Amino acid sequence: MNIERIVPNLSTSDLRRTVDEHVRTLGLQVVMDHGWIVTLADSEGHQLSIVSADATAPENPDVSVFVDDVNDAYDRAVAAGVEIIYPLTAENWGVTRFFYRDRSGNVINVGTHSN
Repeated sequence: MNIERIVPNLSTSDLRRTVDEHVRTLGLQVVMDHGWIVTLADSEGHQLSIVSADATAPENPDVSVFVDDVNDAYDRAVAAGVEIIYPLTAENWGVTRFFYRDRSGNVINVGTHSN
């Protein structure tokens, strides 16, 4: 399994205002907008996601880690004994993912683009 990218996720109660603040302050561009999560990026591909409320999972993740083999990542998480808080799921927007909570309470979204 290889990590392809890691994206911090900021939770917000006002998605549009928060996105606008980061666009205006940092000069980032909207590269994905699902209505509940917006991902911003610069011209080099550095990314930041803003989340109001995850569409299917019980909690917003603190960080998203995209890997080339999400099944292997899931098996590793189970073997490590971490708390799986959202099972391995093929989402209708083209991502297969799961969430786990680390021992410090951080929620990690691990996924891969399935399309």
